[in-house]
Amino acid sequence: MNSHIVLKVASKVLIPLIVVFGLYVQFHGDFGAGGGFQAGVIVAVAVILYALVFGLEEARRAVPPAVAKIGAALGVVIYAGVGIVSIALGGNYLDYFVIPGGQHIGVLLVEIGVLLTVASVMLLIFYAFAGRAREIPDEEW
Repeated sequence: MNSHIVLKVASKVLIPLIVVFGLYVQFHGDFGAGGGFQAGVIVAVAVILYALVFGLEEARRAVPPAVAKIGAALGVVIYAGVGIVSIALGGNYLDYFVIPGGQHIGVLLVEIGVLLTVASVMLLIFYAFAGRAREIPDEEW
């Protein structure tokens, strides 16, 4: 019998709620506390919880490290791209007012870039540390 059945069932309920809360923090950041960084950490926590409950290999199958690397790079490209588009349209770097759609679209794109980068980097850090072999022999614990 699986001794962690309650933990697994509870996490299957909580993980989607954590992701939805992360999205709420992302899109509510314009009006209150929150934004891309906080939302990125919250979304990464959902995957880390999955890894802690179901195992590191299962988490790596769900979100492979290659996908996390692409997400980190894509987030930086989105962030920098908004700035480059601002310059190309005659404004300063990250001058949102020259972007079609105005400040709201510019800030939203930058925050999505931050969310992708932060969530991906947090996962990559977790994968790096969680995947390390234990170097201290069991008898010393």
